[in-house]
Order: sequence, then C-alpha cells, then structure tokens
Amino acid sequence: MPAVDPLLLATVRLGTFSGTRGLTNASGFFFRRDERLYLVSSRHVFFDEASGHHPDRLEIELHTDAENLTDSIGLSVLLYRDGLANWRQGRDDHGGIDVAVLEIDTEALPTTVALAAFTPEHLPGPDDDIAIGQPLLIPGFPLGFHDGLHHFPVVRQGTVASPYGWRFQGAGWFLTDARTHRGISGAPVVMRAPDRPALPWMLVGVHSSRFDMGDRNLVTDESLGLNATWYPDIILTLTEPAGE
Repeated sequence: MPAVDPLLLATVRLGTFSGTRGLTNASGFFFRRDERLYLVSSRHVFFDEASGHHPDRLEIELHTDAENLTDSIGLSVLLYRDGLANWRQGRDDHGGIDVAVLEIDTEALPTTVALAAFTPEHLPGPDDDIAIGQPLLIPGFPLGFHDGLHHFPVVRQGTVASPYGWRFQGAGWFLTDARTHRGISGAPVVMRAPDRPALPWMLVGVHSSRFDMGDRNLVTDESLGLNATWYPDIILTLTEPAGE
C-alpha cells in the first residue's frame, strides 16, 4: 500500500454527546508539547451557549493498527470532572477565542495506536512567509463525510484571503477562501513545509466557521465563501503547564 501522509493521522473525527445521545460531528487534531498530548478543536465544539450546545463528552475516532488502517475505535473522553471543565479556552482584548484544547491521557490510548501530532515546531516562525493567495489545505470531516473504510478525513483546498499576521476586524483570526461545511470546525489549516520534523506541514491556523454578511439576500446573493481561521499561537498559551 502507498505510504499515508501523516497529516491524515493527525486530523481526527469528533462526535459530541450528552450521555448516550449523539449531538454533533466535528473535526480536530493532535498537538504534542513535551510529553503531553492534546486534542485541539473549536471551542464551540466543546461548548456553545448561543446554540444551547452542552455536550458532556467526546468520542474521538482512532486508528488502532498502523498496518491495517481499516481498524479503528472510538475513545470516549469526558469534558467535565467534578463540575469543572477538563478543557481550556482563551480570551484576548477582542473577546473569546474559538479554540479549545483538551489533554488526552496517553495511558488510555491503545498500545498500537497510529497517530501523528503537530508540535510547537510546526507553528509559523519569523522567517516563514505566508503571503496573500498562498495555497492552503484544510483536512476535516465536512458534514461528517470521510473515508469510512480507512477512517481518513477529506482535504479541501483554500487560499489566504486577508493579510496573514493582521487581526481581521480586530479579532485574532485571518480569512481563508475555501469551500467548507458544518463538521469541519476545528480542522487544522496547513501549508506544505518539508523542513518540519516528521509531519511535513506548517500549522497556520484553526478553522472556525464560515464568514458571511448578515444582510446578504439569501435568494439573489451567493455566500462569500470565506472563513474565519484563528491564529495558532493561542495553542501555545493553552498548553502552558499549570503555574507557568
């Protein structure tokens, strides 16, 4: 079989649940910092007051055999313990940031688990040029759609649609031009970076949601086809060890 791009093993399908009742599907990805492993997704996947979305656990689909990627399991992870959130979210001067991280207990993973993870080395540095129109990829699970045999995400193409490094409308995001759907919230937004270790991709953002005009005529005007993508430096803040 051809080699599998590790990007497909770093991106995971999420299901949110209230008890045994399934609520929504979404996307996420793994991020490793030192010896700790985290799941990263959109904050509104874990909790969304506006829509009344209050799951109490997630199920993460994992590959259990690197030699046979048709094998998978669903790992159930609690979002709360003793009434307190197990996950972290962030804020800045503009308000809430739609990114959250949840630490994964690596001892709960199958011993044969096949996964990849971004690290701090995969974030953009001062020498990385991310220009207007730069091609990007967004792996995820739009409307829950995926390779149900091998449990891989599908990959959408996009481009940088606002100046990278600038806060669009004062918020900690930039815009991408890409066709996206429900279920892809929390997906990594990446560009090819062969110099990155093990995972040859640069993590340039976390896909949040489609960006549209509130006064758009739904009959005569097409959607903008633009998306809000949060800058990834918030992940470093959210994965700082407690007390630092």
